[in-house]
Amino acid sequence: MSRPTGRVLTLLGLLQSGGIRTVAELADRLGVDGRTVRRYVDHLIDLDVPVEAVRGRYGGYRLGPGYRLPPLMLSDDEALAVLLGLIAGRRSGLTTTAGTAGETAAAKIRRVLPERVARRLDTILESLAFTASPGDFAAPDAAILLTLADAVRHRRPLSVRYTDRDGRRSERGLHPYGIVAHSGRWYVTGTDPEIGEDRTFRLDRIADARTLPGSFEAPVGPGPAQRVVSGFATAEYRHHVTLRIHGTVEQIRARLPASVASVQEPAPADGADPETERWLRVELRAERLDWLPPLLASLDRPFVIERPDELRGLVIAFADRLASHAGQA
Repeated sequence: MSRPTGRVLTLLGLLQSGGIRTVAELADRLGVDGRTVRRYVDHLIDLDVPVEAVRGRYGGYRLGPGYRLPPLMLSDDEALAVLLGLIAGRRSGLTTTAGTAGETAAAKIRRVLPERVARRLDTILESLAFTASPGDFAAPDAAILLTLADAVRHRRPLSVRYTDRDGRRSERGLHPYGIVAHSGRWYVTGTDPEIGEDRTFRLDRIADARTLPGSFEAPVGPGPAQRVVSGFATAEYRHHVTLRIHGTVEQIRARLPASVASVQEPAPADGADPETERWLRVELRAERLDWLPPLLASLDRPFVIERPDELRGLVIAFADRLASHAGQA
């Protein structure tokens, strides 16, 4: 590749990083004069790359919207960042059913990497370990995800075909507030306009989504992420657990986050110092109870089980096992 051609491609890479680049800045980065910069810009325009001239004191050049994607220039570090992002997204389950698009994109970048950069990537992958196995989650459909995102952005009502965890199918109305990625799954949260209650739907269980006429007002209060995790703590499960724990909200939240349990915090009118230890009411719902005794033990705080009685028996049995193990020689 000749040096002028290389500089033209470098110019394209600089413009693709965004914003307005002055002639002086581009000349300095390319090691040429201003007249040569303008000639390189003309080369890009001849290649149908939409370069716009911006006049004024802070003017220069920028990329304008084009009818096609211009050649994409990535630095070594940018290429590594994109590839690692694709790998991390696949491992965490945060990909759509168009997963092959991620694989083909990674393959294209990997194929054109210089050997030295490919070796760096291999070194990272060989050294990298994940604390959990790759996500084995059903992924949402890309078209549905885009439809939901557009409705969230423009505050448009939706009609969705949904299958709940019991396999029941229904068509639901939704005023969507936001899309949330949590623990390897995608969720959309909003209000059911027919009953006026908050609803959270898993995207992989939505078979179809279409926008409806009209619009709605953005809600006040907690954001979409907080609505989703709070909804997990109050969802319907087999066991409804009520505890009183002596400690601070921060101490309790260290083991029982908002996605697991709700904590009845002192009202502001009480003038209570949040750092002061006190008896706080904690509620959570669970399909199984066997994971709670070791978790409560890890809190290292006094607690009282109000319900269910079954949990009391499990805690006593857990304490007996610990005592017997501690007494063994």
